[in-house]
Amino acid sequence: MKFNDYKYVRPDMDSIKVKFTDLISKFNNAKNADEQYNVVKEINLIIKDIDTMFNLVTIRNSINTADEFYNSENEYVDNTVPVLQGILVEFNKALINSKFKEELKEKVYPQLFTLAEMEIKSFSDEVIPMLQEENKLVSEYAKLVSSAKINYDGKILNLSQMQPYMESKDRSVRKEAYEKWSEFFKENESAFDELYDKLVKIRHTIATKLGFKNFIELGYLRMNRSDYNADDVKKFREQVLKYIVPLSNELRERQKNRICVDSFKYYDIPFNFITGNPAPKGNKDWMVERAKKMYAELSPETEEFFNMMIEKDLFDLNTKPNKQSGGYCTFLQNYKSPFIFANFNGTKGDVDVLTHEAGHAFQAFNSSHFDSPSFIFPTYEASEIHSMSMEFITWPWMKLFFENDTDKYKFYHLADSFLFIPYGVTVDEFQHAVYENPNMTPDERKKVWRDIEKKYTPYKDYDNNEFLDKGTMWFKQGHIFMDPFYYVDYTLAQICAYQFWIKFNQDRKTAWNDYFNICKVGGSKPFLEILKTGNLKSPFEEETIKSVIGPVKSFLDSIDDKAL
Repeated sequence: MKFNDYKYVRPDMDSIKVKFTDLISKFNNAKNADEQYNVVKEINLIIKDIDTMFNLVTIRNSINTADEFYNSENEYVDNTVPVLQGILVEFNKALINSKFKEELKEKVYPQLFTLAEMEIKSFSDEVIPMLQEENKLVSEYAKLVSSAKINYDGKILNLSQMQPYMESKDRSVRKEAYEKWSEFFKENESAFDELYDKLVKIRHTIATKLGFKNFIELGYLRMNRSDYNADDVKKFREQVLKYIVPLSNELRERQKNRICVDSFKYYDIPFNFITGNPAPKGNKDWMVERAKKMYAELSPETEEFFNMMIEKDLFDLNTKPNKQSGGYCTFLQNYKSPFIFANFNGTKGDVDVLTHEAGHAFQAFNSSHFDSPSFIFPTYEASEIHSMSMEFITWPWMKLFFENDTDKYKFYHLADSFLFIPYGVTVDEFQHAVYENPNMTPDERKKVWRDIEKKYTPYKDYDNNEFLDKGTMWFKQGHIFMDPFYYVDYTLAQICAYQFWIKFNQDRKTAWNDYFNICKVGGSKPFLEILKTGNLKSPFEEETIKSVIGPVKSFLDSIDDKAL
């Protein structure tokens, strides 16, 4: 079966409630751990079916946000997920109160109990209407961003299609493209402000109703962060400021000299070489064919995986009107099928997103053996290790995509990934500030963003763009609206991905075994235990950041970037 043949049937929540009630009763009355485990397996099958249907809605709605049927079904999902969460919490309560808890842990992994406890703390029936409203607002944000229709270069373009112009060799084109791009956000400023204001306040209300001081602790529970907290993340941000920001500022200075500008402006940020940025030398089908060859040569496991993705047509890669922005990977449980969503636009980012999302998909494919749907993906910061590392693991095959620009790509990719980290913690610190002070006005939030931005990325000069200079660049960052606190995960994972990059340069066989091992454990372990499985050092340890900076700097310093 191909993806288009996957059938969607709306889950009947009334019958599901009845089934769950019966199964929970059966679980509580079980005479031993084996009987309880059999109930857990029955419940897993129901969850997998619901999850499959909801993910089909998400995928098909994001491919075309103007599709009336899937718009309607997406509203149903938004309203139903909190109800389902309530049903699952009742089961989780039975699970953690099991008379055979210790025996069950040997059958289902202790992590299932950890996840259950966090789910219970983050929910009550009282907040269901507020969760439904939160989901509705998130969907409104996605539709608003995908509605962009920018009249430029004689075409009507969406936000993603503006990217090639924003990377143009012609500085005046870059500036004009950025102004057109930001004009969309400016025209909709009040809508973005209102959406986020409502989201912040409703999340704060949910948190206080559940007994929390503010949304931060609840946000961490929702992210299933069980082995570190906001203080650990704060210390990590401080290390980024101390060790990474100085080098990132040096890299921007190198870029300024490389592209021959007297004063570095915000519209120069995406432009890396006077000869033009590296770009793949073909279209989507051409890239998929080369990716097939790459994954066939990388390992037998990646060959099997990628051939399956092609055979089942588990991609939607080209950008088009009414398509949601960004890229993601999800998993369709009933079919054991990952799905990759992207917005190719002819830039280097097409290859990055392909290898990145393939890392997620490969991991999920190799975790599909777990009975528990909770273990298909690990927590986000661990998930991003698979994706960000895959970007580097595939370096030996980049010539397939970039041909004579391969060295240029590698320099750009490594430097860009490093320069991303200060931006990543900017997003994180902003969210902490917002949820610590939920009554801030939109203008106060914008000032907070701009102040944090100046701390971590002091080179950002918005020239005469008053709209961006007042602190609105975060409007484009969907995670801030849709997945609160999901962003520092990329920076934590980047430090781990550098460790894999270093290991692959030293001993590819051993490094591949470590990588494959963390793919196979899925979400059956928490973040810090997954690191141990892959022989990785924790990014929360100061020595870890220092240990990866040396090899990164050494590689970048070894390249005569002005010659590229």
